[in-house]
Amino acid sequence: MARFEDLAVWKRSARLSADLYKSLRDLKDFGFRDQITRSGLSVPSNIAEGYERGSAKETVNFLNYAKGSAGELRTQLYIARDIGYIEREVGMAWIKEVEEISRMLHGLMQTIRTQKTCGANFKV
Repeated sequence: MARFEDLAVWKRSARLSADLYKSLRDLKDFGFRDQITRSGLSVPSNIAEGYERGSAKETVNFLNYAKGSAGELRTQLYIARDIGYIEREVGMAWIKEVEEISRMLHGLMQTIRTQKTCGANFKV
């Protein structure tokens, strides 16, 4: 696997980020919209940046940042759902997706730590 674009966790987080942007584009609370879309964008961005790094340690650090952003996003999704910015069902579906992305990131970090390799040499 030579490209971050091949990672299922990157694909899922990038798709979720795009869904957030599309769904919230008309939200008038610009501060909240900016914060939640930035959190969503941070997940696939940090996966990509980490995967492009030269060492397993750096890759894991950036995957950890992505996992932290996923926690931030989950918090914002709960709030957005509770204050009526997103529909309850949509919010719960996104929260479940972010939880799964977090689990995938954890597993990927564990695998990289064990193999001590990343990038083109990384095997899942």
